[in-house]
Amino acid sequence: MKRAIILLLVLLSLSCKTNKGETPKLNQSHLLEIFSYKSNSEPIISVHRGGKGLDNYPENCLETLKYINDSIPAIYEIDVAKTKDNVLVLMHDNSINRTTTGEGQLTSYTYSELNQFNLQDDYGNRTVFKIPLFKDILIWAKKNNVALTIDIKKSVDVKEVVALIRATKAEDISAIITYDLKQTIAAYEVAPDLLLSVSGRNEEELDWLIHSKIPTQNMLVFTGTRLTSQAFYNKVHSYGIKCILGTLGNLDKQAEAKGDHLYKKWIGFGVDIIATDRPFEAAASLNIKND
Repeated sequence: MKRAIILLLVLLSLSCKTNKGETPKLNQSHLLEIFSYKSNSEPIISVHRGGKGLDNYPENCLETLKYINDSIPAIYEIDVAKTKDNVLVLMHDNSINRTTTGEGQLTSYTYSELNQFNLQDDYGNRTVFKIPLFKDILIWAKKNNVALTIDIKKSVDVKEVVALIRATKAEDISAIITYDLKQTIAAYEVAPDLLLSVSGRNEEELDWLIHSKIPTQNMLVFTGTRLTSQAFYNKVHSYGIKCILGTLGNLDKQAEAKGDHLYKKWIGFGVDIIATDRPFEAAASLNIKND
């Protein structure tokens, strides 16, 4: 009996070591199902830089996300950068000159030092808003069930972003943006449970993605800032993947000049998501509104 007990304890010890060393199983983000292609899906607005060109509401600002979210349902593309003391914040540029009342490189300041500055809108109007913590954006988005597509700046490792997503339990509202196959593979290795916004602007890039080890269910394909053929959008859909068209820039200018009905026309070509600097106009054209 004594020998049997000792043997059992040894087996339990080995079992514990094995389990401890195993990678914990990750639950797939709900976004993988929500953003899978379905022929009857409603169009979606993606707000570029969290909102641009708005009076008194700066880009990459928590208050701007709240302001837009009060009016229309949308997802938000945000930019994540890092301060001198390795704090993750929202900022598109390397410099803080354009978007804040301060000057210099973001990486020259600690987060505490950045709080002396205020954000300003695209027209140079000073606001009372501060550079937001990425953590606070995740917490707000999770609480309000708002999806984020996260553009990671060069100073930041994707592992840092994913670690904060996991720490805030924000996997179900977070998608990682990548720009080439190498970045996509690296992001998938770190976060195989998350949705990835991947660059598929032509047949060649789409072919690379489809023949990679990354499951198509993890993909949301950004087809670029130019309209492509309906056949190409159909091909992306054939893999069960949604398409994002970046109207930000020239296409937004076309809609402003020729009429917002163009957003509806582009959706008719097979586009699923409009990534725009004109979210209110695009939403009105597509009859997208809060219930």
